[in-house]
Amino acid sequence: MKKLVLSLTLIAGLSTAVLAQTPVKFGLKAGVTFSNMTLSTMGVSASFDSKTSFYVGGTADIPVSNIFSVQPGLTLVNKGTKVNGGDFNFDGSTVNSDASGTINAMYIEVPVNLLANFAAGSGKVFFGAGPYYAFAVDAYAKSGGIKQDIEIGSDEDNFKRSEFGLNFLAGYQLNRVNIHAGYGLGLSSVIPDQEGLDMKFKNKVFSVGLGFTF
Repeated sequence: MKKLVLSLTLIAGLSTAVLAQTPVKFGLKAGVTFSNMTLSTMGVSASFDSKTSFYVGGTADIPVSNIFSVQPGLTLVNKGTKVNGGDFNFDGSTVNSDASGTINAMYIEVPVNLLANFAAGSGKVFFGAGPYYAFAVDAYAKSGGIKQDIEIGSDEDNFKRSEFGLNFLAGYQLNRVNIHAGYGLGLSSVIPDQEGLDMKFKNKVFSVGLGFTF
C-alpha cells in the first residue's frame, strides 16, 4: 500500500510539474471572411465570386515543445458564395448567366491545428495547418431582396449537416494580441449526391482577423 501511495504521489507530482512547464493558453478570435464555393460535375468545374462575412470563436493553445503547439478551437463562421449576373468561369471558359444573388451558410467549426512558433522581434511568428469539422446550423439563398431558406438534411435539394476540410493559417503574436490570416479548403461536398450526376459543391474561405490570449 505504501509503495502504491508513493507511486501515485510521484506520478501526480510529475504531472503537475509538466503542466506547470507547459501551461495551456486560451484565447478569443474574430475577423472577416471572404468565402466562395466551387461546383464540379462530370469532369468540369465552375468557380463563383467571393462574399464578405465574419467569424468569431475561441482557441486553446497546448504546447508540445519549445516550437510546436496543438491548437484546437471552436468557431462560428459564415460561409457561402456570391453569384453576379454576367460572366463567370466554368472549367476555363467564360459563361454568361443572368442569375445573381448569394448563398449563405452558418457553421459551427471545430479546427485542430498544429502550429510552429518562432521568435521574431518583440513577439513571435506562427504558422500551421490541420483538419476541421464543421456543423451547419443555418442556410439560405437571397436574390433580389427575397430570402429563401435552404433545408439542412439528406435530400437532394438540402445542404448536408456536416462538412470537413483543411485549415492553413499564419500570423504574428505580440504580447497577448495577434493578427492572423487563414484559408479553409473544403474537401467534402456540402450537397448530397445527386441521382445520375457526380456533382460536388465545396466551400473555400479566406479570413483575416485579430486574436487575444488570456
